[in-house]
Amino acid sequence: MGLLALLCILPLVNILAVSFSSPAAASANLVGVWPIGFTVDAYAKTLENDNFLRALINGITRTIAGTALSMALITLTAYALSKDNRDFRGRTFYMWTFVFTMLMHAGLVPTYILIQKLGMINTLWALILPQAVNVFNMILLLNFFRSSVPKALEEAAYMDGAGHFRTVFSIYLPLALPAIATVSLFTMVGQWNSWFDGLIYITKPQNYPLATFLQTIIVQRDMSTMNVSVEDLEQMSEQTVRASQMFIGVIPILLVYPFLQKYFVKGIVMGSVKE
Repeated sequence: MGLLALLCILPLVNILAVSFSSPAAASANLVGVWPIGFTVDAYAKTLENDNFLRALINGITRTIAGTALSMALITLTAYALSKDNRDFRGRTFYMWTFVFTMLMHAGLVPTYILIQKLGMINTLWALILPQAVNVFNMILLLNFFRSSVPKALEEAAYMDGAGHFRTVFSIYLPLALPAIATVSLFTMVGQWNSWFDGLIYITKPQNYPLATFLQTIIVQRDMSTMNVSVEDLEQMSEQTVRASQMFIGVIPILLVYPFLQKYFVKGIVMGSVKE
């Protein structure tokens, strides 16, 4: 486990070291896990880049809105499909309809045409709505609801006059908080790291989310979005600027995880003791 942890941590440490290193050391690939010729010029230039800051805001907005919408939809869907056939007529049909979408996909061209006909090109909805209902995450919540929420507790709520929405928010959500926190993190990371849809549906670079913005400068090496002049490149390395942008892009997810860690621990021990 320690070796696996190092495999995950060392690349991040190397990127951090490169971002704080001098241009000469970074260009010569001399930087390991410790900066050489410490400097913060790359971060100063990154934070002065309007394109990067705009992409960062777009990425945060897309992640928050996408995660909130996705969790609302898959939680309500999982609650409905967790019922028995006698409580929800047609449950089997709807369940297989969702499963079918995991096995078959219309393809990129029909999906693009649909997004275009709906007028969502160059809008945030093109990045959020197609991923709003993740069937795999919905099935995880569905199985958790069926196995971890006592049927007697739900029936007691109905006897007290609670409806479906009151039951969801007062019983299911508190009991399923570890599972919801885990699925929320999966959804959040997926939204934050998704770059391909932004490259397809967003034609204006100023509307790129951060993941798409980083893809254009790292993979495609499109330096026009970096807002770095020739004079700046003479004083700093292209590698240090890219490294600083990549590390800043990781920070939001690193900040979210500590708040969800306790729910992961609770989720691990949940179900280990049976009455």
